[in-house]
Amino acid sequence: MPRKLRAALRTAVAVPTFFLFTIGLAGVLLVVTFVRRDSPLVERIVRLWSRLFLTTGPVTLEVNGREHIDPSRQYVFVANHLSNFDIPVMFLTIPVPIRYLAKKEIYKIPVVAQAMNAIGIIKTDRQAGLASHTLINEGVAKAKARGHSLIIFPEGTRSRDGKLGSFKKGAFRIAIANGLPVVPISVQGTWEVWMPDAKVFYPGHATVIVHEAIETRDLDLTQIDALRDRCHATIAADLPAELVR
Repeated sequence: MPRKLRAALRTAVAVPTFFLFTIGLAGVLLVVTFVRRDSPLVERIVRLWSRLFLTTGPVTLEVNGREHIDPSRQYVFVANHLSNFDIPVMFLTIPVPIRYLAKKEIYKIPVVAQAMNAIGIIKTDRQAGLASHTLINEGVAKAKARGHSLIIFPEGTRSRDGKLGSFKKGAFRIAIANGLPVVPISVQGTWEVWMPDAKVFYPGHATVIVHEAIETRDLDLTQIDALRDRCHATIAADLPAELVR
């Protein structure tokens, strides 16, 4: 059977099945967070969802550098963004509770929207301008208060060609303003699994490298550009040269 046909059949079966699992797990999260908002069960359920997501590929995962993360601290993790598979990959890579910035469109899904709010996922609206920044800042403050770290993709969107693009300043402004160390993360392999706008996904292997944390305690907002450029260079150094613009 041709590879593309196998991928199409797998996608046709896996997507609706995974969607039903997602709705079910979202319902469980609502019950768990109603009983205890930040129950340890929340992270177990999120990681279960992530493993199920990777199983749909299927995608195998290799992680290097977890020893650079101190479980007792909070961080801003920044990674290159290749695919919709990157979020579950991050949940399975990072050994501390993390939350991410989610597009408002995802909040149109009943039960899932309520579950995301309950566990502290940060809603974003790119068309809202200044109001969006206010919403993000409020979400970041709540995440920090609840002991959550953040994963932010500073390219702003998935790479269209699989190459590392330029970084926006937002993630680094958040890190400096909140005194949180930044951890750059290099990701490879997920673009080949599910390219942006592709109708089907393919089996694959994701490789993740977690770099050493960069402290921000002695930085101020005039140093955002330098921090951004340092993180970009760190991530790029562990990607093949042809995957860096």
